Amino acid sequence: MMRRLSVVLVALLCGAVTFAQAPQSEGPTLTPLWQLTGDFAAPESAYYDAASNSIFVSSINGQILDKDGNGYISRLSPDGKIVSAKWVTGLNGPKGLRAARGTLWVADIDEVVGIDITSATITSRVKVEGAQFLNDLATAPDGTVYTSDSSTLRIYAIKDGKSSVFVEGGDLVEQPNGLLVDGSRLILGSVGPAPQPNAAAGGGPGRGRGPAPSGHLFAFDLRTKQRTPITNQPVGGIDGIEPDGSGSLLVTDVIGQRLLHVAKSGQVRVLAKFSAGGADFGYIGAKRIAVVPFLFTNTVSAYDLSSVLK
Repeated sequence: MMRRLSVVLVALLCGAVTFAQAPQSEGPTLTPLWQLTGDFAAPESAYYDAASNSIFVSSINGQILDKDGNGYISRLSPDGKIVSAKWVTGLNGPKGLRAARGTLWVADIDEVVGIDITSATITSRVKVEGAQFLNDLATAPDGTVYTSDSSTLRIYAIKDGKSSVFVEGGDLVEQPNGLLVDGSRLILGSVGPAPQPNAAAGGGPGRGRGPAPSGHLFAFDLRTKQRTPITNQPVGGIDGIEPDGSGSLLVTDVIGQRLLHVAKSGQVRVLAKFSAGGADFGYIGAKRIAVVPFLFTNTVSAYDLSSVLK
């Protein structure tokens, strides 16, 4: 199953862009504070909810776009204990997670699912018109939920049970993945340039001439939708994005198997390197702990970043 899932993920996330291993920049290999295996099946996203002091992890548990009802959410304690391995079940291909106002929101293929955290019950399912591969998800203070579609090259906005296109187009959003609402802006991380319609499989810029093209970080004004680049430096195949608590960003490069720090100045540096691709991670800011799901090893690991965040 994992081999087939890997092929599908590569094709859909990177399109015509070669999913070659990006060169490993020098960076420390951190020892996990804790590491869990056995309770996850293709864990794609981890999210720390401060209000409930809980870590939630989404497991696809099947083919990434199959509506098979096998997907589930696990609930963990911050110290790495399993509170409930299958806290909520009945999802399809759950990926990005984010909580707001007591609801955990989940990106699930072509719908956004709301789960009441107190009762662990699904309270809403919003069908996103035109969506094919909803990936990451972010929430705004006004209750709007934003979700990226890595296949249609769109970012959708969901408000009051209805969806609309926030921004779209390969020139604007590239191959969209990671999202984060930061004040009055929506931050987007791409995994690389949008695939060209007539490009051969495995082709794209740079084929046979080095690593796959890098993704970029952009900020969209939530009111005007104006796009501004956050950094001109290469970032990698961006998956998870979290604030570091001082105005800068933490980013997982799933292709390069790295955790990166993007300063307010735009400078990018490597905080840690992994032996596998870390996906959409959670961050416990008060303790500087990153909780990283590893999709293809069915593992979730926690890392203390205190020594590298200086």
